[in-house]
This record gives sequence, C-alpha cells and structure tokens, in this order.
Amino acid sequence: MTATETTAASDYGLELVVPGRHLPAGAGPAWIGKGWTLFTKAKLMWVIAVVMLFILIGAMNLVQGVGTLAFQILNPVITAGFVVACRNLEIGGEFELEHLFAGFRRHFVQLLLVGIAFVAASVVLLLAFGLVFGFGAMEVFIGGDAEKMAAAAGESSLTMILGVLVAVALTLPLVAATWFAPALVVINEMGPVAAMKASFFGCFGNFIAFTLYGLVMGVLLLVAMIPFGLGMLVWMPVLIASNYAAYRAIFTTDRGGAVPAATVG
Repeated sequence: MTATETTAASDYGLELVVPGRHLPAGAGPAWIGKGWTLFTKAKLMWVIAVVMLFILIGAMNLVQGVGTLAFQILNPVITAGFVVACRNLEIGGEFELEHLFAGFRRHFVQLLLVGIAFVAASVVLLLAFGLVFGFGAMEVFIGGDAEKMAAAAGESSLTMILGVLVAVALTLPLVAATWFAPALVVINEMGPVAAMKASFFGCFGNFIAFTLYGLVMGVLLLVAMIPFGLGMLVWMPVLIASNYAAYRAIFTTDRGGAVPAATVG
C-alpha cells in the first residue's frame, strides 16, 4: 500500500493510513500545539492522571529490578489508556479515569507483547553496551552513580564514547518501534509485530519533524523543571497528548476523510 491508502475505520472512527504520511519539519511543533489544546480541555484530569502515574512509577520502583521491569512491560498497556483518553477529548468527550484502564480491558495481550519485546530488546542493548564499555561499567551506568560514572570516564574516555554511541545507535530504532505501537494496537487493532514495524517506519519517515519536536520539547522540559519541577504536571500531559497528535497526523484519517490539522507544518 502507498501512504495515501487506508484500511477500514476502527471502532474509534479512524481509518488507518499505511505505511504512514511523510510530513514536513513544521509538523513537529504543530503536534505540540495540538497536545496543548488537548491538555486545556481537561487540565484537572490530566494533572490527576499524571500524579497517579508518578505514584505508580514510584511504588513500582520500590521493588528494585522487578518493579522497574514490570513497569516497562506494562508501559504500552498504560500508554494505550492515555491514547483512548486523548481520542475521547478530541471528539468532544470527557477525560475519565476509566479511560486509563482501556489497555487492560482491550488488546491487553497484544500490548503486553509490545512491552515484552521492548524489554527483551533492551536487554540485548545492555549486553551490547557491556561488550563495548565493560560489564562493570554497565552496572555503574544502570545504577546512575554519577561519581562512579565520572571515574569510569576518566579511566577510559574512548571506551565510554564508544559505549554511548552503541547505546544510542541501538536505542533509537527500539524507541521508534515502540513509540506509536500502543496507539496502533488499541485504536487500529494491529498486531504487535505489525504495529512496531509501522511505528518504526513512521518515526524514521518523519525524522526531521521528530528532531524539531524533540528540540522544542527539550527546551520546554528545562522550563518545566525551574519551578521545583512543578511544570512537569503540565509538560507530561503535553508530551503524552502531542504523541497522540503525531500518531493522528501520521497514521490516521477521520472516517469522513478529514486529515488532522496537526499534519501540516
């Protein structure tokens, strides 16, 4: 299929465009604008949802290793709930907490498989990092001990550079493959493998737009951290909603044939 061909509309009234549109660089900031609009439609509910998410992450991280692993596996399931909330807001509905559990009620296994694939690929990534950088240094890197990392860098700066390059080179494709997968599974009912493949090509097919998007969101993140990090209560919802806007712009058309406004740059 070409980028202009579509499949049948999903239960959410969206037709899937495969393999996805290639958008101009200006689409990146447009996604952020759309994300902000979705945030302003239910500011209080967004803040409540993000606080709940932070509490969940904190609670799961208390169980070192296992908790973090479990969250990474469940992340696509949780993300799918936010996708459904965004869709409901987009069509004039309310943001309800029950939307956040949509991924647990629908396509749970497929979403879980996306999470498992992400974790499995991450393990391969860490092994590759360890082979280049050293497994002792890998433990330091995972633990996030700044002093030990600095010491390791001082001992072998070349090895650190090579390790970071390997990590980045392997992480980008992994992130790209899972970025839109939850939305494609829960909204368009794609299988996990097909969703990850479409997500991969959708991201890299819009590399310039994503680069500009990332730069703007990075600047906004710095601003959000200034007031004791309280700005994260806004930044996180905009991040989530703008990701949804990117998915809409790249992969979907309304049942009536309308193209999302965030498609244009």
